[in-house]
Amino acid sequence: MNAPQHPPAPSFGLIIVGDEILSGKRADKHLPKVIELLNARGLSLAWAEYVGDSPARITATLARAFASGDVVFSTGGIGATPDDHTRQCAAAALGVPLQLHPQAEALIRERMQDTAREQGIAYEPDRADNVHRLNMGVFPQGAQIIPNPYNKIPGFSCAGAAGGAVHFAPGFPVMAWPMIEWVLDHHYAHLFQHAAWIEKSVIVFGAMEATLTPLMEDIERIHAGVKVFSLPSVDHPTYGRHIELGVKGEPGLVEQAYPALLAGLHGFKARLGPELVRS
Repeated sequence: MNAPQHPPAPSFGLIIVGDEILSGKRADKHLPKVIELLNARGLSLAWAEYVGDSPARITATLARAFASGDVVFSTGGIGATPDDHTRQCAAAALGVPLQLHPQAEALIRERMQDTAREQGIAYEPDRADNVHRLNMGVFPQGAQIIPNPYNKIPGFSCAGAAGGAVHFAPGFPVMAWPMIEWVLDHHYAHLFQHAAWIEKSVIVFGAMEATLTPLMEDIERIHAGVKVFSLPSVDHPTYGRHIELGVKGEPGLVEQAYPALLAGLHGFKARLGPELVRS
């Protein structure tokens, strides 16, 4: 009897939306933080894209994300000002209409009431600015909300192909990061791989990447399932000019591949420095 076949785990991607990032007005903080949040759960980021506030480009980027089967986080552009296009582009990419999400509407109204109470004024639900704020809860049809612990204004998730999804959060880190954590912990805990990944490497002096490439290719060919990496540096404060060469993957596979890598390096008579282990 054949063993049951389990679908492969999805890859994780990140889309960062906003002219302010591409123009340099603001420095992106999402990429390193998402890497950190994933790594803390034994996961890794497979790809990331930056896109400005162009509806056509955002729609095309989201269409690729929905079709990829990946789990994708998108930050920025989900507000209700003229330069916020992400909600509309998500609907266009999916080919579905926009609609006011009932849970989002309730949360936004709750936030408006809280704000009025804090300011000591009456809550006027039909006031023009309050009606406009409800646009922040207009999501693609079929979306699910992502709670926002900072100010209650939710983000949203939309299913994509082959079990993937795109999860949309605001551009503000104080909101986006706990929302991304919530999505990971509530929807993808079954994928967490604590202590199921390790990386072993060694500092190599006086060698060229081109010379070491055949060895790297042999290691990946012979030891299927591990990835070989090469990180050259020309001005490291401790090691100076060097290459950090290593393997990463499941601990058992790495334990077999890493000695083979070291043996291959000795064959090149490479001068080796400290060895590094990360998990």
